[in-house]
Amino acid sequence: MSAATSTPTIPDWPGTLVGAAWLAEHLDHPAIRVVDIRGYVKTTDLGGGKQQALYTGARDEYEAGHIPGAVFVDWTTDITDPDDPVPAQVAPPERFAALMGRLGIGDDTYVVIYDHKGMQFATRLWWALGLYGHDRAAVLDGGWNKWTAEGRPVSADAPAPQPARFTPRPRPERRATAREVLAHSQAGDALILDARDREQYTGATARGDKGGHIPGARLLANAGLFNPDGTWKSDDELRRIVRDVGVDEGADRPVIAYCNGGVAATTVLFALDRLGRTGANYDGSWNEWGNDPALPAKQGNEP
Repeated sequence: MSAATSTPTIPDWPGTLVGAAWLAEHLDHPAIRVVDIRGYVKTTDLGGGKQQALYTGARDEYEAGHIPGAVFVDWTTDITDPDDPVPAQVAPPERFAALMGRLGIGDDTYVVIYDHKGMQFATRLWWALGLYGHDRAAVLDGGWNKWTAEGRPVSADAPAPQPARFTPRPRPERRATAREVLAHSQAGDALILDARDREQYTGATARGDKGGHIPGARLLANAGLFNPDGTWKSDDELRRIVRDVGVDEGADRPVIAYCNGGVAATTVLFALDRLGRTGANYDGSWNEWGNDPALPAKQGNEP
């Protein structure tokens, strides 16, 4: 029996952003797989404007309690490439597909992803699924925090999903390399968006050997995409935010987002996707760019 005939469809699937109430109503639907990808980027101030980041998953929190039926993904190891010298780079297609299959995520599975607030770790997996051709993926708005604040059910039981077939269909245009970003930076023919905070953009603080930003990049700090409770701002608000950084300046211009590790950048790509605009993630981001003396950096507030 093919996956298309064995997997039920969901007529009222809300798209890329799912509310807690909707998920609670559909939690037992056989076509849905819920993924817990809670984790942290813990920063240490080293002095002199230098920072050090520690990437961690939150498996212990998952084991203590999670949305019933949810499987866990450690964003630092499970969906990364162990052979890439740049930290946290996305797993190659075969490795990614094998994990999805073990988690019970097949070609026709609907995936709902949550982290603590429905932010960058959830959108990281949303982006990775899209990179490999799987579009039935959504982020839980407000994430775990909103789910528990509303008193919704929690379980410590570990699910045992039936293995599925996940067929990767790579979309290389959704992932940019340093060489490609450098070429666009020099030509000025792309909209390059920096998802970090202003201090890192200007070079006041740095997590690499050098601070600053990619020449020509415009600041779109991803913190501004969310409401105080961690839920996403409305599409109208997102449209205004991205318009202010020039996304409407030519629909043919490619858009590239970056951050430190290609994770926060996916929140920018998620916002753009909601508005009908696709872009590429510079996965190496500042972890690569900021530590390569051959790649230029600019300090200050201007692109």
